[in-house]
Amino acid sequence: MLFRKDSLELSFIEKFYWSQGFNKIAGIDEAGRGALAGPLFVGLVIFPPGYYHPEIKDSKLLPPEKREKLYEIITKEALFWGVSSASVDEINQMGIIKALFLAIERVLSQVEPDLLLIDGPLILPNYRGVQKALVKGDRLSLSIGAASILAKVSRDRYMMELSKEYPEYGFDKHKGYATRKHLLAIEKYGPSPHHRISFKCFDKLCPSPEEA
Repeated sequence: MLFRKDSLELSFIEKFYWSQGFNKIAGIDEAGRGALAGPLFVGLVIFPPGYYHPEIKDSKLLPPEKREKLYEIITKEALFWGVSSASVDEINQMGIIKALFLAIERVLSQVEPDLLLIDGPLILPNYRGVQKALVKGDRLSLSIGAASILAKVSRDRYMMELSKEYPEYGFDKHKGYATRKHLLAIEKYGPSPHHRISFKCFDKLCPSPEEA
């Protein structure tokens, strides 16, 4: 697939598929896959054909205030949008990849897109529709970039609320990721019910029951 160099805006992939007759193009992205605590969130966005917004991009390239503003714009202007999650218990029980697939299935249960664009190399094993995996898709696709914003903002809001219940871990600062302060807090207080104890790093951070 070739794109002209003057099609620099983030919607150039959508423009190609819109021209091929795909009207409901859904972008999907997740937030929290590599975190040590909290659920995994998945966002899905379908824009009207021809839609473009110059500020929508990969959520990791945006400051929190801009993400919040774009969240409101996306949810107002999208043809369809949705956010789902997989809980910490589900992540611990089935592993992060299966939990990711579960969260994607949940948000897809609300809509039937003509084309599904997924960030990363993942292909949904049980999805019968047309799907395309885009490595670094949140920097190539407007829909995926928007989905990354919805997932990130939704998860950050969740972790901010969780911090009120567990202030000792600093979830409001690092959102559950493995910062030095977070790791030190886990060593001091042990894991909370919202930590992903199935992750291998907890074998080193936390003593086994025999050692406790």
